[in-house]
Amino acid sequence: MTSSRLIIGKITAAHGVRGELTVFPLTDDARRFLKLKNAFLCDENSDKEEPCTVKSARIDRDRVLLKLEGCEDRNKAETYKGRFLSVDREDAVKLKEGAFFIEDLKGLKVIDDARGALGTVKDVYKSGPKYIVMISRSGKQDLLVPFAKEILYNIDVESGIINARLPEGLYELYEV
Repeated sequence: MTSSRLIIGKITAAHGVRGELTVFPLTDDARRFLKLKNAFLCDENSDKEEPCTVKSARIDRDRVLLKLEGCEDRNKAETYKGRFLSVDREDAVKLKEGAFFIEDLKGLKVIDDARGALGTVKDVYKSGPKYIVMISRSGKQDLLVPFAKEILYNIDVESGIINARLPEGLYELYEV
């Protein structure tokens, strides 16, 4: 089931004294924030959403500095710390064929050719230059798998399945 909104960033701090927010982008291209006008403030599960209007955005190294309408000082900006920014799916960037949003991978069943069902995708996150897929396993430690075409070779969002070929030894690391 796909949600109607996509989380695109996490507010990590206030920046300066004029109400600017420091946002950690949860997208592969932070420049997308530069065109952002309408968004929603929400928690991680997209609950308690409230609409917001972006007045300005700029890139600062690996983060985005954002100014929201109605957020005019540091005290107000501090109240947003820990919240997330989301956008309506129809306002999100258009994807190329074969591409997908990370949000759409969450909950998909991962099936390994040799071991069968491994579990479901709990999260996908960036670690250095690479992405890692966190697979939740019933009664066991989460399995962390590199997001690589050689390993996760078939992703079918419609059917809810990811086919995998884990490298030798990876699965066994989590079975100790």
